[in-house]
Amino acid sequence: MNTGALVRGRAGARRAANGSVVEGAARAGFAARGVIYLLVGVLALQIAFGDGKHQADRGGALAELSGKPFGAVLLWALGIGLVGMALWRLSEALFGSVGPDGRSARKRLMATGRCVFYAFVAYSVLSFAADRHGEGGSSDRQSRDVTARLLEVPAGQWLVGAAGVAIVAVGVGIGVRAVRRKYHDKMKLGQMSSRTRRLVDVTGVAGGAARGLVFAAAGAFAVRAAVDYEPDRAKGLDDTLRAFADTPLGPWLLVCVAAGLVLFGVFSFAMARWRRV
Repeated sequence: MNTGALVRGRAGARRAANGSVVEGAARAGFAARGVIYLLVGVLALQIAFGDGKHQADRGGALAELSGKPFGAVLLWALGIGLVGMALWRLSEALFGSVGPDGRSARKRLMATGRCVFYAFVAYSVLSFAADRHGEGGSSDRQSRDVTARLLEVPAGQWLVGAAGVAIVAVGVGIGVRAVRRKYHDKMKLGQMSSRTRRLVDVTGVAGGAARGLVFAAAGAFAVRAAVDYEPDRAKGLDDTLRAFADTPLGPWLLVCVAAGLVLFGVFSFAMARWRRV
């Protein structure tokens, strides 16, 4: 047998195996993300209807999951799934992503940022899984602590304000991309029936818009904390969601946002099934 053909065949087999591993990691990550958003949305709905004893953020979601049968197994599976998401984003940063501009510097930089974010989330979930008697970690307290430390450094107000503006921009971008259905570019639409595609669009548009609104609101609170030089003005996910109930629309705005987060969780499951990796 030709030696060159054998080497090329082995290299192709390795690439296929590596591709399968990366694809599996990505799909596990989307599923794990879906579970978290689904739980956060349900907890936010409970708050909207008067049951505010649980925090509607990642810590609250983990605590809720921990109390279920086989909670420890579920927590470890969730953490491992998020590790998979971080590894997939790392592969995108190193080798590029799908799409015509997948190897551009902008796409690689975005993938790097997502890798760092999901690595942090995975670490927090695995830490909670390792010590289920510990605290899940309040996003509100974390936001106030980080803001307070940043305000103490030189030009701290500008740093906090710039971070807040960046988060607002990210939120607006998430919402606009969802409404424009830009996720179509990365999904295997041909494998869906027309009914499935309509359902995916409902979850993608409504869920993405709700997620973008939450990001934008959290960023606005950070800007306000910078302007007022008050770290307590900064809000994590839980306080940001509760703030929607304090608007003139009352708890119904929170109900809509919470339902949107539930839909985004469902959309993440659709991404786990049909996302091109």
